[in-house]
Amino acid sequence: MDHDVIIVGASYAGMSAGLQLARARRGVLIVDAGERRNRFAAASHGFLTQDGVAPADIADTARAQLMKYPTVQWHAGLARRAQSVDGGFLVETDAGARHGARRLILATGVRDELPDIAGLAERWGRHVFHCPYCHGYELDQAPLGVLATSELSMHQALMLPDWGPTTLFLNDVFEPDAGQHAQLQARGVRVVRGRVARLRGAADVVMQDGQAYALAGVFVATRVRPGDLPGQLGCALEDGPMGPFVRTDAMKATTVPGLFACGDVARPAGSVALAVGDGAMAGAAAHRSLMFGV
Repeated sequence: MDHDVIIVGASYAGMSAGLQLARARRGVLIVDAGERRNRFAAASHGFLTQDGVAPADIADTARAQLMKYPTVQWHAGLARRAQSVDGGFLVETDAGARHGARRLILATGVRDELPDIAGLAERWGRHVFHCPYCHGYELDQAPLGVLATSELSMHQALMLPDWGPTTLFLNDVFEPDAGQHAQLQARGVRVVRGRVARLRGAADVVMQDGQAYALAGVFVATRVRPGDLPGQLGCALEDGPMGPFVRTDAMKATTVPGLFACGDVARPAGSVALAVGDGAMAGAAAHRSLMFGV
């Protein structure tokens, strides 16, 4: 095999995993397509020492530090296919290059599936968000909205009043029952029925009947997809509230021997801070696996 470990995906989890292995002087190849999940956001929040820093700056600093280690190589490209082979794994990139390693770490992240509403996609990560811990504080207690995508949006609606006056737009997706209405009322959440037509301005919601609501930010519970590699490799998945994710144990090992997963692809939900911790565990566990053959 060409490498001790291949890491597919070089966002925060992948580079964190790589750092542990680099410091163990193991040969690491990182394959990355350059599509961080939070690339649309202007700033990252909630990660100690990096609160308010641009996500790209965090990633660039991490890469510069990681690439100082002589055992780390970087391949800019998309990992199209991956398979288990005797003694390890093979990864094929979009350019047709094939790389082998004794262990493999998936840090590929997930793709968010956004509601098909005019004006929403271009505001994603700027005025439309999924995580109040990441973006709620900066909205400065101004009026906020939750655009329902399923009953899961109840969770967002009940959380958000801590960050600002909240309106839940049901968008004909579901109807809260009596108990849910009581919860919303107790939290001071306004409920608006009817279909959302579009977003305009910063985050104003315009209904199909023309009624408009001026908001500082809108929150959406997206559906997520983990990409093709976990299925190609035979990883068991779990059904999370927002979609499937790769099942791992406490050491970030998947159900496939020698294969580890970390970050958003292996969590029901995540953040930069959680991804970094996940990656550190996956990198250390992969090193332990190389040492002891487990």
